[in-house]
Amino acid sequence: MKAGRFDTPAFYAALNAQRQSRGITWKQVAAESKVSASTLTRMAQGRRPDVNGLAALCTWSGLSADDYVRDAGAQRGEPETLAMISTHLRADPNLSADSAEMLETLINAAYGRLKNRE
Repeated sequence: MKAGRFDTPAFYAALNAQRQSRGITWKQVAAESKVSASTLTRMAQGRRPDVNGLAALCTWSGLSADDYVRDAGAQRGEPETLAMISTHLRADPNLSADSAEMLETLINAAYGRLKNRE
């Protein structure tokens, strides 16, 4: 398997385990997760879901997409500080999208100015 590939069969198997443990049908999975039944059918055939479908299924199941990224021995990168800050700001339920963007702009400016300062 190539570096950075999503292991759809493993993710689908985990979804199936979640489905079985809840005692529901695939049709119910589709309804509860708000993904189309055709997305689940394509996944059963080994095809990857789109990013919104993947996000919805991860939310529904509690699974982490990170656990299904295969790197074939490649070293996994570490996120940069500003990327992590941006992610947290945009996920903060107390901030509007505009507020998060304003804070991100301020932090980026300050960080750029203070980074590697002696």
